[in-house]
Amino acid sequence: MSMCRWFMVLLTAGFMTSWPAEAQQDESAPRAEIRDKSEDTARPAEASSSKDTQADLSPPRDDDKKHPQSRSAVSDAEDAASDVQEFRAWDPHKAAKDVEVGDFYFKRKNYRAALERFKEALAYKSNDAVANFRLAECQEKLGNAGEAAAHYQQYLKILPHGPLSSDAQKALERLKATVPRENTAAK
Repeated sequence: MSMCRWFMVLLTAGFMTSWPAEAQQDESAPRAEIRDKSEDTARPAEASSSKDTQADLSPPRDDDKKHPQSRSAVSDAEDAASDVQEFRAWDPHKAAKDVEVGDFYFKRKNYRAALERFKEALAYKSNDAVANFRLAECQEKLGNAGEAAAHYQQYLKILPHGPLSSDAQKALERLKATVPRENTAAK
């Protein structure tokens, strides 16, 4: 061990003596040559580099004459953007989790809770076929035949030959049979 240590000490001492003198000086000492170069390229505090490349964003002189409706279109677009209340990003993982939780509630016959979870799944992924089918089943169980039919049709639009398409078609026929009875009973 002591031989290894002596070797390391000698190696380190030899390495330090082979370094140039400027590399061994104190790092906290100011370096005049660097400071001089930076002073040459420094800009005044109030000047900005982006002022050299500013783009002219003003409309052309005759823009109002050529496009008289453009001001109202821009203001309408700004008004429409301010009306947005909530925006959810497309997230298929959250949608799948909501479908899974909705299935849990549906099996427990808690149709209102399942309905809300399937609606939330459709907020994250609007073209989810399974969520549409399950939502239609919930609507049917809760007695909302019109909304149930709309979601069964949406399922068939997304997956016309899907695994639940025959069930959706049977449900639509069943719902069509109940709708006329409701209309005749109201008269």
